Amino acid sequence: MDVVVLGGGLMGAASAYFLARRGARVTLIERNRIGTGATVASFGNIRRTGRHLSQLPLAHRSLRLWGETEKMLGRDVEFRATGHIRLIFDEASLADMRAYAQTARPWGLDLEELSPREIHTRFAGLGPNAIAASFSPHDGSGNPRLIAPAFAEAARRLGAEIVEEAKGTTIGHTGSSFLVTSSKGTFAAECLLNTAGAWGAGIAAQFGEAVPLDARGPQMGVTEPLPHRILPVVGIWTRDKNHGAYLRQVERGNIVFGGAAERVLVDLDPGHAAADPMRLQAQLRAVARLLPSIARVAVIRTWSGCEGYVRDMLPVMGRSATTPGLFHAFGFSGHGFQLGPGVGDAMAELIMTDRCETPLDDFRINRFNRAA
Repeated sequence: MDVVVLGGGLMGAASAYFLARRGARVTLIERNRIGTGATVASFGNIRRTGRHLSQLPLAHRSLRLWGETEKMLGRDVEFRATGHIRLIFDEASLADMRAYAQTARPWGLDLEELSPREIHTRFAGLGPNAIAASFSPHDGSGNPRLIAPAFAEAARRLGAEIVEEAKGTTIGHTGSSFLVTSSKGTFAAECLLNTAGAWGAGIAAQFGEAVPLDARGPQMGVTEPLPHRILPVVGIWTRDKNHGAYLRQVERGNIVFGGAAERVLVDLDPGHAAADPMRLQAQLRAVARLLPSIARVAVIRTWSGCEGYVRDMLPVMGRSATTPGLFHAFGFSGHGFQLGPGVGDAMAELIMTDRCETPLDDFRINRFNRAA
């Protein structure tokens, strides 16, 4: 089977790899360079905590694959299962955490509740005013700069064609095949997989499938390198978006942080946002609630990106509802990094076998028509 994958972020690169591994003849087409879109702007968080319950089977599948990435891809993509801690500062958030933990347990996610003493003993310096925390020991982080190129290169070794800087892409459909034309040539295939991220809704619309999606850019930052002391990814349980910060420390010592700053609307042409330095002070105050010592550290870089946010904050995954041979995997709403390998594996299974062991019904593209 011939498959064209449109979009060379983590979802597209992983899909190309798993399709090629299953014997498909794959062409991956990217308008810029592999992994330079939402993937590289990502925080690198590999978490299951707090996900919509319908995403947990996919998240579990993906976590297993993250653990195999070095063996599969032939390089270290810096996946580290150092755990994920979410700090809690008020009773309402503690109640939210406990309710989520109870409902997530039957879905295969066990969260440990930590007391203030346990937080201080196990994770000194974090959240000194926290009244509790949740801890998921098997989650962690990976390097957003490495993962998509690693999947694409591994796909290439399996015979996939990787086409970068393909400008002016147009899509034709004859009824039995798809024809994708770009500045790098014309490519025909029986199947088309739309992994175009924030641009995915535009591709779906060409086939009569409307998805309510906004393109938005997060605000991220990184500090100067410091002695490496923070092992887990650190987040917060809160309903207040102004406090929704998160951070992690990479092995080189820098602390990467984000959250607590409104995601700005992004024009899809050119398709990237700039970080706003005026928001940095308030963002750092929220981050300092998790790690007070960051107030004395220099921030050396800030950045943003372009992510696709679906109205219900769930991705679009699965078959087209209008066009045989068309498949979608986009709109991961700022929390797709952890899901990437699982998405690629699941979509390859669906395309090649017409079934998927992981339930995807909640992510169907026609759910918006039903809601209307």
